[in-house]
Amino acid sequence: MPPAAAFLFHDRRFVVLDKPPGLAVHAGPSGGPSVEDVFPQLSRRKDGPWLVHRLDADTSGCLIIALRRAALIAAQALFASGAVRKTYWAVVEGDVRGTDGMVSAPLRRVSDRTGWRMVADPGFAQPAITDWRVLGTGGGLTWLELRPRTGRTHQIRVHCAMLGTPILGDERYGTGGGRLHLLARAIHLPLAPPVDATAPPPPHMLAALERCGLRDRQDR
Repeated sequence: MPPAAAFLFHDRRFVVLDKPPGLAVHAGPSGGPSVEDVFPQLSRRKDGPWLVHRLDADTSGCLIIALRRAALIAAQALFASGAVRKTYWAVVEGDVRGTDGMVSAPLRRVSDRTGWRMVADPGFAQPAITDWRVLGTGGGLTWLELRPRTGRTHQIRVHCAMLGTPILGDERYGTGGGRLHLLARAIHLPLAPPVDATAPPPPHMLAALERCGLRDRQDR
């Protein structure tokens, strides 16, 4: 595990890692380093640990790992019911119209010779809803706080592109050029006791965030 991956929360039930950008949560068909490489260091129990949810390899921030099966089942039930509060930060290209709003657009996976991507499909059965608000602007960029109510693949990336402001560095839904500027900023599981974690911005996002006013805010 790269040294940038730190514990944001740790008890007998869960670990919340600050996943660095570029690290997959599990090894793909071609192998390579992943979050699962650290599992033997987290628990010596015969079963587990388990990923409670997933983040794209290029997304940094809060990633929950369950250390016990009962904790895994409880957390997955909260995710399935929409009770988990997830907060993301993104730096997007351009200016968003308005100060806050909601994107509601079901997403469907499509594939062609160049690979796969998610596209908006109003007729698709599963909803995909993201609330957003502007935290700052500067230099042709906008800093957004995003709260997804659902957890579809690439949901935030597609919804930002639908606003006309793709995420900076998004090669699939934007113009690319550098790392993806998307952070799983905070997560809250309403358990007893609750699980709360907040991740700091990764180094590659700091310059763009500061252009949008990060230094002037208290929540960095």
